[in-house]
Amino acid sequence: MKRREFLGGAAAGAIAMPALATAARGETAIEWRMATAWPKGAPGVGVNAQRLADRIGAMSGGRLTVKLYGAGEIVPPFEVFDAVSQGVCEMGHGTPYYWQGKNPVFHYFTGVPFGLMAHEMAGWLTFGGGQALWEEAYAPFGVAPFYAGSSGVQAGGWFNREIKTLDDLKGLKFRIAGLGGEVMRRLGASVVLTPPGEIFTSMKSNTIDAAEWVGPWNDVAFGLQKVARYYYLPAFHEAGPALELIVSKAKFATLPDDLKEIVRGAALATAGETLSDFTFHNIEAFAGLMEAGDTELRQWPEPVAAAMAKVSGEVLAELAATSDLAGRVAASYGDYLAKARAWSEWSEAAMLSLRNRHPAG
Repeated sequence: MKRREFLGGAAAGAIAMPALATAARGETAIEWRMATAWPKGAPGVGVNAQRLADRIGAMSGGRLTVKLYGAGEIVPPFEVFDAVSQGVCEMGHGTPYYWQGKNPVFHYFTGVPFGLMAHEMAGWLTFGGGQALWEEAYAPFGVAPFYAGSSGVQAGGWFNREIKTLDDLKGLKFRIAGLGGEVMRRLGASVVLTPPGEIFTSMKSNTIDAAEWVGPWNDVAFGLQKVARYYYLPAFHEAGPALELIVSKAKFATLPDDLKEIVRGAALATAGETLSDFTFHNIEAFAGLMEAGDTELRQWPEPVAAAMAKVSGEVLAELAATSDLAGRVAASYGDYLAKARAWSEWSEAAMLSLRNRHPAG
């Protein structure tokens, strides 16, 4: 599929809003704005942000409508949180670690190196106490968070040379987000957080030597396979990163109870749809990459992976010590992760091994 076709996917995913006569209820329709950290219509992220906006309008019968703005249309991508916090717009769509400058504990609500998978993250947030901690972290900024899905396991990135030893990371200009970036910096890479819309041109112009974005669907849509040969999988730092809908707490408080529940329900529905969307299209895009035959797949060499894990542990220990809240979040997340590791060894990991050893059909 061509990049233009990918980026035009939002229209196909839009939800038709019923033409209900809100005036008959004696109500004035509420119009909100949603700023996003993504190029408008970008696969997975931009498309599902639009679906979420449309779903709120449809579920409310037009009583609450949301107009979406892509990255840069209201504010730059990494200023979406500020825009919601300061009342520039009522809603935003992004991922928590983009705003980690406000509080480093935000990293946990996207995901941390060697951390929770998408379904495990959803479990921690929904039933494991993660949501309450997330709300506590955002409360000082007047922002309320809602889980809005995940990309699933991400890719480690595109490289213009192979990574065989730790020495190959030294001086590597690497676009990588989140705590993974801090780990890579400590391992010798020169880390750059290029906005998503600039990754391709930065790679093409050799401004950066390597870049991680999301996974096959998004990466192919952005043309990264055209500017790098080696594709490393999986991402050690993004096992199941969370996407979020953020809402101004002050504006949310003004909504009637049923519209509040519609916002919650729309986010919940979009969370499931988003993961399904990424899962299907990553499988399809990966098959296309393999058929084209120009990409060389790689996994992290064991000494490199071991160093990543060691440094990740150090980074996470430092993060946990930054505040009382960070310590409580780290403890909650870490306890749940330990249980998830034990269960996944005998569930997902065992099933994948069994399926691959004995394919049926």
